[in-house]
Amino acid sequence: MSMKDEWGNALSGTDATARDLFGQALQQFRCYRGDPVAAADAALQASPDFVMAHALRAWLHVLSTEPGGMDVAREALEAALPLRATERERGHLAAIGRLVAGDWRGAGRCLEDISAEHPQDMLALQVGHQIDFFTGDSRMLRDRIARALPRWSEGMPGYHAMLGMHAFGLEETGLYGRAETAGRRAIELEPLDGWAQHAVAHVLEMQGREREGIAWMRANPDAWSKDSFFAVHNWWHLALYHLDLGEVEEVFRLFDGPIYGHRSNIAIDMVDASAMLWRLHLRNIPVGDRWEAVADAWEPFATAGIYAFNDLHAAMAFIGAGRDGAVRELLRAQERAMAGTGDNAVFTREVGSPATRALLAFAREDYAAAVDLLRPIRNIAHRFGGSHAQRDLLDLTLVEAALRDGQASLAAALTAERLDLKPHTPSVLHLAQRAQTGLAKAA
Repeated sequence: MSMKDEWGNALSGTDATARDLFGQALQQFRCYRGDPVAAADAALQASPDFVMAHALRAWLHVLSTEPGGMDVAREALEAALPLRATERERGHLAAIGRLVAGDWRGAGRCLEDISAEHPQDMLALQVGHQIDFFTGDSRMLRDRIARALPRWSEGMPGYHAMLGMHAFGLEETGLYGRAETAGRRAIELEPLDGWAQHAVAHVLEMQGREREGIAWMRANPDAWSKDSFFAVHNWWHLALYHLDLGEVEEVFRLFDGPIYGHRSNIAIDMVDASAMLWRLHLRNIPVGDRWEAVADAWEPFATAGIYAFNDLHAAMAFIGAGRDGAVRELLRAQERAMAGTGDNAVFTREVGSPATRALLAFAREDYAAAVDLLRPIRNIAHRFGGSHAQRDLLDLTLVEAALRDGQASLAAALTAERLDLKPHTPSVLHLAQRAQTGLAKAA
């Protein structure tokens, strides 16, 4: 008897027990909860020839952007390649092969082809969506999901995840009203969907609706934070609202609690910790010894050079903690990455390396150099991944460097941009006031 998943896709090399464990892993993955890696491993223990369980194991590890993730993905790929598989399953293996070879965009295109033929392959859609995020492809974040949506309906398993992913893609392409509607509906269908929760949080952040954002995140925090491996990022969004309102004590309470109180060594958590501390650093707010723990966690990544976005956030921690040796190791790793042939060579060359050097210049109070390094990359920063909210750190650094260097006209122009988007946000109003003071002094 042939096995199929919840959406009718054929599954090779499995029995009913392993299929059900695989379904459990997919459910955990689409809600960003529990331990989908353990469920995938259990499926493989039950059915060692289960092709899609090998594929899922590879995807979960490679998408972590952890230094050892690629090795596990290669191991899973090697185990799966000799097995009998369908054309769809072969497509997943081809995409994994591309990614472990450093071809992020090629992997995304392989998954795009799978989704065109099999629009109800939830794993292909979700992994493709994540790759679009890692490569900064906002249009595909939206359109990959939009292409498949006509073949989905509210009664199908995982429909909430389709809405949540579409919501994030809509937000990243500036379609805020539709994004908010889709994200809120996803949460109505599945309150545990951490990705949909975060999609709405992004909308409220982009529109400067801080009080509404706080209300959204605090309405049911247990749903999106308990047993969730995406919880830290959502707590980070809550802290951003408080920071924009000038409520620094609450920011520190959140940082020392759910954001980094447990001192995670998981890359996505460390990115958020670095980003929050750097934002405080830009405001000349003392952070005590908090940089030390974050830098400790980043140390194993210093020589990895596998994902430029991570490298930049590691650099923030090393700079903040005054670890010049780790900074030098990271710069050497970036040089090696740029000499390579994979997509990360491009990510690093175009954005990661100049951004890192800009932060170093800022830390050395060479604000003119920071401005000169950041201005050419601010409009192409999406090329090394992340979201608009995350990459805003580069714009904030540019504004602050211009203010400190006495580039009054540039600072006024940059703050006018921010005011146009967030005319009532206290932190933006404060920057604009500083810029106008600088103009007055210059005049």
